Amino acid sequence: MKTADPWWDRDRHADRRPALLARNAVKRAFRAHLEADGFTEVETTALQISPGNETHLHAFEVTAIGDDGAPRTRYLHTSPEFAMKKLIAAGETKIFDFARVWRNREGGPTHALEFTMLEWYRAGAPYETLMEDCAALLALAADTVGARDFRHRARACDPRLAPERITVAEAFDRFAGVDLLATIPPDPTAEPDRDRLAAAARALGLRVADDDTWSDVFSRLLAEHVEPRLGDGRPAILMEYPSREAALARPCPHDSRVAERFELWACGVELANAFGELTDPVEQRRRFRIEMDEKERLYGERYPLDEDLLAALAHMPPTSGIALGFDRLVMLATGVPRLADILWTPVP
Repeated sequence: MKTADPWWDRDRHADRRPALLARNAVKRAFRAHLEADGFTEVETTALQISPGNETHLHAFEVTAIGDDGAPRTRYLHTSPEFAMKKLIAAGETKIFDFARVWRNREGGPTHALEFTMLEWYRAGAPYETLMEDCAALLALAADTVGARDFRHRARACDPRLAPERITVAEAFDRFAGVDLLATIPPDPTAEPDRDRLAAAARALGLRVADDDTWSDVFSRLLAEHVEPRLGDGRPAILMEYPSREAALARPCPHDSRVAERFELWACGVELANAFGELTDPVEQRRRFRIEMDEKERLYGERYPLDEDLLAALAHMPPTSGIALGFDRLVMLATGVPRLADILWTPVP
């Protein structure tokens, strides 16, 4: 059986080229939009002491030789977040980065091991401002490529409509009939009611193992009953995640059970993840340790903490930050079926 032509085949490249040029046009438009809004573009280094401390993020490890000739472990960053937060601590107020990032164990039509992340931070701005940014960028991408709508598989949404804003608790109630907040105690250090959430999941026909944690069950309900329903007809902003599922976000002032975290969705595809940033270094250290303990339990590995980041947090002003999967957004705007179709040189 004949294998598919490589991406560098002349005819195949000619077919791909219109979407690749559209990608370039969207990047130029986004850069001009952000700079007109007073943002400064930065370039963060990819090699970091810590690639991030979230349970399910997997990094590529590199052995580097220092000036002293001794080997040291470094990681290709999974996000420019830590470096950009240090820049905010240093006095920057509005910054963005079109960063190349790497995430191991990720593949498929909407994933790549190496991809482009557009990340931006606003010091002194509430995280709701980032929701407005998202709406503007969705419309700008569509206008730039001349798209009437965004498409993925059989789904479509109008990127010029203001995204629907729905809390995670509202989504669990609407799509699964689950009272999520009833399983979360007011004390953020107290354990949630895992058995109550597990019973609700089993009632919906989901498998729950005896050693599944509350977070395991939450993630399964989210993936099976909530996320597939997001972004039909219009984009969606899923907001106010449980604080336990938002290790980098500050608690919501109206309810400490939930945090200032939202995700942007369109056509059932996650496009962005945003936070009202946590700037308490003591609390951040506690959360990182919890995340790494869980990572070690599940995957048998853990990543070091970036002590420089924890020191910088104490100097950060209140800040909101967001990471947007630039490749995914262009994929939806151009209507191509796979992420690889809008990468100039797809990862082999």
